[in-house]
Amino acid sequence: MAAGKIRAGIGGWTFEPWRGTFYPKGLKQADELSYAAAHLTAIEINGTYYSTFKPDSWAKWRASTPDGFKFAVKASRFTTNRKLLADTGESMQKFLNQGISELGDRLGPILWQFMGTKKFEPADFEGFLKLLPDTLDGLPLVHVVEPRHASFQTPEFIALARKYKVTTCLADHGAYPLIADVTGPVVYARLQTGSDAIETGYAPADLDLWAERFNTYAQGGRPADLPAIAPDEAAKTPRDVYAFVIHEGKVRAPAAAIELIKRAG
Repeated sequence: MAAGKIRAGIGGWTFEPWRGTFYPKGLKQADELSYAAAHLTAIEINGTYYSTFKPDSWAKWRASTPDGFKFAVKASRFTTNRKLLADTGESMQKFLNQGISELGDRLGPILWQFMGTKKFEPADFEGFLKLLPDTLDGLPLVHVVEPRHASFQTPEFIALARKYKVTTCLADHGAYPLIADVTGPVVYARLQTGSDAIETGYAPADLDLWAERFNTYAQGGRPADLPAIAPDEAAKTPRDVYAFVIHEGKVRAPAAAIELIKRAG
């Protein structure tokens, strides 16, 4: 059975410090997405966390990228930053129906990120998972949840994610919990401990380690050095892997993503 595809990228594409470090000097700002998409295999759109965009913008983004490229889309904070998640249906639909389907086959996972203060409340969280649609205008949807509170490090949460076939984000972060369990159809990692003091964002040995882990996931396994909260003994299935380098400062994030593509491709 063939392994899943490993994609690596960055958060967003408009960032002034990348001009002259990642983007060539003199490159028009309007051409930055096309340049980034030619060197990376995925981008996580973060602007959607703060605001909505018109359908024409989504269509333009799609047209600026090559076949096989994927956008992950970060869900609106107005949907995820609520006391009761089970009551977010209207807000969720507003976010989903802003024009996201204009991405067509460039649409990758949707990331639902929660505040670090949001604790795991099983009944309410299941109510939220029930609201997640399987499709959008005929496009299949893949959902990723990123909890940032330690209370989610429990088998009950893992069981819920598996029940609703939702991926749990693998967050490499100094303060937020690392959850390495496979729960959905893809593996989604956010690497946030890199350093701009290192030319490649992460040290070569760390890049090798992450690439090895991603290859294991893509082949249907789970890295032995990442502990599982609730090990799954079911048949192993190859999965696509999405890895985004989004460390503080993030000047070297594109370099780190390119290095991951070289190592894991």
